[in-house]
Amino acid sequence: MRRKCGRPPVILMVLCGAAAVFLFSAIVMLLWNAVLPDVLPVRPVNYWQAMGILVLSKILFSGFGGGGRKKFGSRGELRDKYRNMGEEERQKFREAWKRRCGMHS
Repeated sequence: MRRKCGRPPVILMVLCGAAAVFLFSAIVMLLWNAVLPDVLPVRPVNYWQAMGILVLSKILFSGFGGGGRKKFGSRGELRDKYRNMGEEERQKFREAWKRRCGMHS
């Protein structure tokens, strides 16, 4: 099986995403409970309420999808950069990419 360079397995991405949600929920809970009850008339929240606040803020402030936003370093940018290279630059780029990706053929 050939591994695509620079792309981690899907299960690893899912696990990292879930871990990030749990970690950010804990951070939201700690910050909320440390700051807001002293400043505003609100009660402290538990972990699951903090996760709900995190999910709600994600929905309200950034929506569900990408919304057509262009990612930095997207494939299109890389393709354009490659097309504008001279032949010598392309050869150096290919060699560097092969070294980085572990393809020694």
